Amino acid sequence: MKLRNIAIIAHVDHGKTTLVDKLLQQSGAFRENQRVAERVMDSNDLEKERGITIMAKATSVDWKGVRVNIVDTPGHADFGGEVERILSMVDSAIVLVDAAEGPMPQTKFVVGKALKIGLKPIVCINKVDRPDARVTEVVNEVFDLFAALDATDEQLDFPIIYGSGRNGWMALAPEGPSNQGMTPLFDMVLKHVPEPRIEEGSFCMLGTLLEANPYLGRVITGRVFAGSVKPNQPVKVLDRTGKVVEQGRISKILAFRGIERQPIEEAEAGDIVAIAGLTKFNVADTLCALDVTVPLQAQPIDPPTLSMTFMVNDSPLAGTEGDKVTSRVIRDRLLKEAEGNVALKVEPAPNSDAYIVSGRGELQLGILIETMRREGFELSISRPRVVFQRSEDGDILEPVEEVIIDVDEEHSGVVVQKMAERKAEMLEMRPSGGNRLRLVFHSPTRGLIGYQGELATDTRGTAVMNRLFHSYAPYRGEIQGRRNGVLISNDQGEAVAYAMWKLEDRGPMMIEPGWKVYRGMIVGEHTRDNDLEINVLKGKQLTNIRTQSKDEAVRLTPPIRMTLEKALAYIEDDERVEVTPKSIRLRKAHLDPNERKKAVKVKDLVSV
Repeated sequence: MKLRNIAIIAHVDHGKTTLVDKLLQQSGAFRENQRVAERVMDSNDLEKERGITIMAKATSVDWKGVRVNIVDTPGHADFGGEVERILSMVDSAIVLVDAAEGPMPQTKFVVGKALKIGLKPIVCINKVDRPDARVTEVVNEVFDLFAALDATDEQLDFPIIYGSGRNGWMALAPEGPSNQGMTPLFDMVLKHVPEPRIEEGSFCMLGTLLEANPYLGRVITGRVFAGSVKPNQPVKVLDRTGKVVEQGRISKILAFRGIERQPIEEAEAGDIVAIAGLTKFNVADTLCALDVTVPLQAQPIDPPTLSMTFMVNDSPLAGTEGDKVTSRVIRDRLLKEAEGNVALKVEPAPNSDAYIVSGRGELQLGILIETMRREGFELSISRPRVVFQRSEDGDILEPVEEVIIDVDEEHSGVVVQKMAERKAEMLEMRPSGGNRLRLVFHSPTRGLIGYQGELATDTRGTAVMNRLFHSYAPYRGEIQGRRNGVLISNDQGEAVAYAMWKLEDRGPMMIEPGWKVYRGMIVGEHTRDNDLEINVLKGKQLTNIRTQSKDEAVRLTPPIRMTLEKALAYIEDDERVEVTPKSIRLRKAHLDPNERKKAVKVKDLVSV
């Protein structure tokens, strides 16, 4: 059967997963009466809740006697490692661009990677039915982007298609016709995407996606570059350097047929398949016949820019909510995650049983923590820190990101001021239609930690921020951290409404009456810049005298609600986030006040 391999790449929220839904429906992958969830490719619970794609997924459709393998990729820069590997599996890419927003930072990132390895993309202008669509300008912006990324003349001559993924139509002109469904896009794929290039020689396949299946064990998805393979065939695994990792037999070969995976008797060169039966085969390794000695070339992955320390939860409430609390269990889970996610790096912290986990950004690490807490883990997490590098001259280099903020004109002043305080350099300010401005900055990653929530507050939730790793640049100096101190509980027990009411003038609380607290736990934000120890357990003194003032009801101000992302962005270097399956608490690294004072003295001596 003839084959085509294609990836769908775009910025977050430009409609990739919805487009794949429509391609599957209109190609007959579902029965007319089959009930299918919306955004069927986002199968993971967190993907459904957040409405984003985290893991790349493969599917296939049959169209006019040709099998089209389609890979849906994540749109967030934090999951860029996933996209980089996927591009080596395919022969072209559909670059999806929103007809109103135009090319965004992640579009630039993925298109740059695709052009570099020689793919000739198809450009799809999606959401042309939006009232604020500006189709002609967006097409020009895409052309300028390709030119800026050093596209060849052949790549610049890209085919363009227009349509609305949500309404299920594509056409060669922005105004339609809209009654042909996805047929024009399918025909364009058959016409412009080359057939898979097949290498000469024995069986070779590059591992691209890894998953653990409860029945089949380790399952690796990848593209067969040469030869063919059958179940029970003896094979070996080579790492990037050509060293043999393991030898074994293939137990099962699964091919993608619509949203199902079906076992097949033979996989041939050019096809994208999933293979089970090997225990050490990893992402970026080569699975091959026994006579092959040279591994396939895997795409290099950009370095991580942010790290957090994962520690055992040692608070007085440890082990009361989760069942996975020991450092050995945490280590095994982190190493398993690092196997399948090559953009993550896990290494033991010096002089402790903690682990330093480095990744592409707060979202990627936040998703990992959220997944682990749902699996029953209890963790203590440090403040995110950027990963510095040293130049050849010995100067410190730090990661700098390109930040694009779309904001209403009335709020642009406060955004520019806040970004300047964070040592960001403004590159561009231009109108983006509808009394909105597009601001482009180069900002140190350090300055962006925790800024998302502040930006939403400053702009009343109207600003949209997109960011992407740009490069390493010379260190830009100190950046002002949190200005307020915290309120710390000085005892262990259950918080009492009366005590919290009496302490309201000290600052807003982060807990509710009846919550369990312990000594050293952060229970609120102080109105001043220093930390303050308070007693939230003190009940009302009972007397036998009844007065009207004594019996008045206690009315508390609603507390600050701490989500995981908000908590990680809020804490300082001497604080931790305690994550359990049921709670997210903030605490000091040293629970004992005397230990805290000692740590401050040591820090002051070191800085002197």
